[in-house]
Amino acid sequence: MKVVDEAGAGKPASNQQETPAFRPRKRASKRTWRFLPLVLLTVVIAALAVPMGLGVAPGFFGPGFLGAVSSPTPQVPAWQQIPNKLSRTQVVSPLDPSAPVPLPADVTRQLNALLTPDGGGDFTGVVEDALTGLSLYDRDGAKNRVPASNMKLLTAVAALRAIGPETRFSTRVLTGSSASTIILSAGGDVLLGAGPSQPSEVLGHAGAETLAVDAAKALQERGVKGPVTVQLDDGLFSGPALNPAWSLDDVAAGETAPIFPLALNSARTSPGATTGTRPQDAALTAAEAFAGKLQAAGAAAGFTVAPGVERAKPPAGQQDVLANVESATVREQVDLMLETSDNYLAEIFGRMAALSMGQAGSNDGATAAVSAQLAELGIATDSMHLADVSGLALGNQVSARQFADVVRAITSGPDTRLRAALAGFPVAGLTGTLGDRYGDASTSQGAGLVRAKTGTLNTVIALSGYVVDANGRLLVFSFIGNGLTPGAAGNKVALDRSATALASCGCTGG
Repeated sequence: MKVVDEAGAGKPASNQQETPAFRPRKRASKRTWRFLPLVLLTVVIAALAVPMGLGVAPGFFGPGFLGAVSSPTPQVPAWQQIPNKLSRTQVVSPLDPSAPVPLPADVTRQLNALLTPDGGGDFTGVVEDALTGLSLYDRDGAKNRVPASNMKLLTAVAALRAIGPETRFSTRVLTGSSASTIILSAGGDVLLGAGPSQPSEVLGHAGAETLAVDAAKALQERGVKGPVTVQLDDGLFSGPALNPAWSLDDVAAGETAPIFPLALNSARTSPGATTGTRPQDAALTAAEAFAGKLQAAGAAAGFTVAPGVERAKPPAGQQDVLANVESATVREQVDLMLETSDNYLAEIFGRMAALSMGQAGSNDGATAAVSAQLAELGIATDSMHLADVSGLALGNQVSARQFADVVRAITSGPDTRLRAALAGFPVAGLTGTLGDRYGDASTSQGAGLVRAKTGTLNTVIALSGYVVDANGRLLVFSFIGNGLTPGAAGNKVALDRSATALASCGCTGG
């Protein structure tokens, strides 16, 4: 056996004990001095590393790690500490009725510089103090104008007053003339979804699939084996389904469609569709979708469904209700109509308001119902002419003053049912038909502040709504342009700048 020393020389193992101790140390001492700086550096690093490691270790292993160095509890900033009491609830304060009212002369000076057409045509406009009704701006405010979709504000008021904000429309399945015949009864819900009911949604709140499943259970309990015949009763409305005052080009483009008291997706091909052609028989389309869902549900319930859906009047006498689904509330539907400017839904509201007042569910009944509700509200209607209730017809004639009065009735009038429409006004730069506006430097100060219903036809543009000015005063306004140059971009900008000026107005002469 050999032992190898640092120099690599091999010696017998027995000789290791015989070698005097001082002799190998003497040889090693020369090498030790040579590496002493390196040894000292290593010792210093180790001396520093040990406490540092012990200090870092708790971060990896937790404070209970063996060898962790305890240290005083660090001072936690107050905003990071658990509160020992609840903070006071923060709420939006009501408007101060003593806030200064803008001076009409200052408002007029600002708006006259901004409310100018891009090319041909002209603008009329009215601004009122919402609390007092004081006129702050009036440019031909009593002049009749084609208002485009601002018409929907009038329809919203009529629907909330005549039908009621919390009312829901029912779509029912009734027993027919025989045990194997059922009747799908339309009740005014045109926001029916094709799938299961979605209680948290407005569009699709009631679902054709849910209605079919419930109907299938009822038929199974009655021992029906089929084939089950599905009939459609959509006789709730009367008169022409297509308003002759509408442009056929608008109908072909999908701006509206023949009006029926039952439809899927507001007479659109899918829930997400907002443009494109529409079903021309929305009620039959919805009934066929229901029959398809019933066929699927019937397979599990032990019966079949006869192909096709036929229209039929309900038999005389009382029918049993086999199944029923209900729409979102009128309040929620009105907000959707205003935010998205849904023409089809507006026409439904007009007819349903007429029916609620004991009138015919027709276009004439709808326009008469809207006029009557406005008159009852105290708004002058003698000069007003309504050709439809959605705003597509060029025959509509309404003044800016009448629209400002309607907005004032919604925001601060005595009929509190109308407050339900407030959430439906599009918000500048954020929601609905104003979502893509108020983005440039000249209008951005109005973003999030201006809330208004838009209106656009080929030569028409309108904006009616409300805003709180820089001094905390609630103002209502209506601006309408007619005879405008088609496609001129400056006209929308003129309206948006005018509304923005009201939002940032400190027009008190100070």
